[in-house]
Amino acid sequence: MNLRTTIVSLLAVVLVGWFLRHADLGDVWAQVRHANGGLLVVGFVCVMLTYWARAVRWRYLLAPVGKTTFRSVLRATVIGFAALAILPARMGDVLRPYLLARREGLPTSATFATIVLERVLDLIAVLVLLAVYVWGFSGSSLPDRLLRPIEVSAAIAAAAAAGLLVVMWILATHPEKIGTLAGTAARVLPGRWSDRIGRLASTFSSGFAAARDPKALLMGVLWSFPLWLAIAAEAWAVTVAFGIDMPFTGAFLLQSLLVIGVAVPTPGGVGSYHEAYRIGVTAFFGAPNDRAVAAAIVTHAISFVPVVLLGIVFMAQDGLSVRSLKDLAGAARDKDEKERPHTDEVPILRPSGR
Repeated sequence: MNLRTTIVSLLAVVLVGWFLRHADLGDVWAQVRHANGGLLVVGFVCVMLTYWARAVRWRYLLAPVGKTTFRSVLRATVIGFAALAILPARMGDVLRPYLLARREGLPTSATFATIVLERVLDLIAVLVLLAVYVWGFSGSSLPDRLLRPIEVSAAIAAAAAAGLLVVMWILATHPEKIGTLAGTAARVLPGRWSDRIGRLASTFSSGFAAARDPKALLMGVLWSFPLWLAIAAEAWAVTVAFGIDMPFTGAFLLQSLLVIGVAVPTPGGVGSYHEAYRIGVTAFFGAPNDRAVAAAIVTHAISFVPVVLLGIVFMAQDGLSVRSLKDLAGAARDKDEKERPHTDEVPILRPSGR
């Protein structure tokens, strides 16, 4: 076990301990046993829909890079998210494009870069839905002491979302600016840092190819919203299944907290996801602590266990194991480094006519 894995494992243990510090485990189990089974099934269906929606959206973003089949994209998506849940350091984000590129014969760096674009679209969708909740639905459900800070945060988030859209468009339609930035960095910064900026610039150039294709970009943006509405629906269904009074739009606020929780590099956001959920439903929707803990555990399980099981099935069919996934992740990073050009080789990509 290397140092990073050890640190991540310890972090997960600490976060789980913090999450459970005030919980009565007997009451937590009682809450789980009395949850509404029908709503839990709804949550499960919503989770399955999210991976279908992710595969559809990813194909649109990949269209300028090369042709793909839905089957290959869906399988790579499921295996990648399964890896996110069971491996540390977000290895699934590297494995997913690598597996697809290898299967479909796509350039690894360009395929990897579409994941960057996905993250931008995800962030925009989450921020827009948060703003919709705060400015359209939160007035009657939140006390003033909580509403004002959220309104300020939502305003900043909305500005950030608009800024991201502008930056993405500029990078896509004026790729020569990327080469200029990399060239300037090469003259001003130390060699190590200028090289990193050059490689990052190359990745953004190839990854934002979809932003130069109006149809690909539009469909990528449009599919981001049903995707995140399905994620919100899962959180809402499970939360309500535990008798917590949260409106559907309240899930827009909750999922913004869960995104922060998942960003912590423990496998599947273990500990951080749970604590983010507990804070969200206790602080904003008045849930008792033990009920919040029970709902957090079940919400996380429904979000991650099905994709892990399905991912294991796909891995078995492809002759993969958890150990081989780790080896592939290392190979993916090495291949991506080899394919990316150095600072003085950053290509000046011209906007396509598509």
